Amino acid sequence: MQETPFCLRVGHLLPYSMSDSNTTDFTNPSTFILLGIPGLEAAHIWISIPFCTMYVIAIFGNFTILFIVKVEPSLHGPMYYFLCMLAVTDLVLSTSTLPKMLSIFWFNSREIDFSACLTQMYFILISSVLESGILIAMALDRYVAICHPLRHSTTLTNAMVAKIGLAVLLRGIIVILPFPILARLWPYCRTNVIPQPYCAHIAVVNLACADTHVSSYYGLFVLLFVMGLDGIFIAVSYTQILRVIFILPTKDAWDKTLGTCGSHLFVILAFYIPSLIMSLMHRFAQNVPLHFHVLIGNVYLFMPPMLNPIIYGVRTKQIRDRLLRLFTHTGA
Repeated sequence: MQETPFCLRVGHLLPYSMSDSNTTDFTNPSTFILLGIPGLEAAHIWISIPFCTMYVIAIFGNFTILFIVKVEPSLHGPMYYFLCMLAVTDLVLSTSTLPKMLSIFWFNSREIDFSACLTQMYFILISSVLESGILIAMALDRYVAICHPLRHSTTLTNAMVAKIGLAVLLRGIIVILPFPILARLWPYCRTNVIPQPYCAHIAVVNLACADTHVSSYYGLFVLLFVMGLDGIFIAVSYTQILRVIFILPTKDAWDKTLGTCGSHLFVILAFYIPSLIMSLMHRFAQNVPLHFHVLIGNVYLFMPPMLNPIIYGVRTKQIRDRLLRLFTHTGA
């Protein structure tokens, strides 16, 4: 059964018909078979090189961000606490998917247990909602810091930051929990072959021999009323921020204030622009080969965990200076 795809990594859902994979007769398999990149199996070793590079950069970069924020007292503030939450989310996404992908590419280890598949699917989905919520929190921090600077230290206290982080986590858990619950309840009798290198939600749902419209409708709800409202809130926050920036009296003040939220804007673009490209591909590129959809989808999924620490490391002066001092001290 074909589902209506929705993007923004909830769930990075790539539609395909059952004719794209081998079919067989059985009921409720205990394992699934992940094909990797369908049609490009002979090139898996070469394809693994950029994904392995992305994985190493994501792990090293995000752990570096966590370490620098921990050891540098001047970075113990709301913006950097939210940045640490973002780094942890990126680490969860990377470690829950890329090791299995690389084992497929390197060792042809394609089997994955049914429960492990649903767990992986859950972490992929929840990472998107968590990242969206953290981006809202970071937008709120920048809004208060720029539009109401005198209230910043009293509004965004450590206790308030912890409450916001807990609310983002609980929202993600509650919103995404129905997806694996529904997937576990459905019978599976068509095939256990997933034409992906990981357990994408739409790929698992399409294997069910049951009416899965409820999952499609719930996915649309999450897209519109969770991710969509998050995007609107971020847009409104930055509209107010830009309005304040443009009325600053001097160019130096304008540049300095805009620089404080430039990194966040780049991260937002890295999160939302690829999802827009994926949506356009699903709508207008129906004749594009499946392996191209899968490749682009994978790049989209794993690009933000790699880019986020690079963006903040390069554009945030405090992190950049602390990193340079760390390497200078180590070299000495």
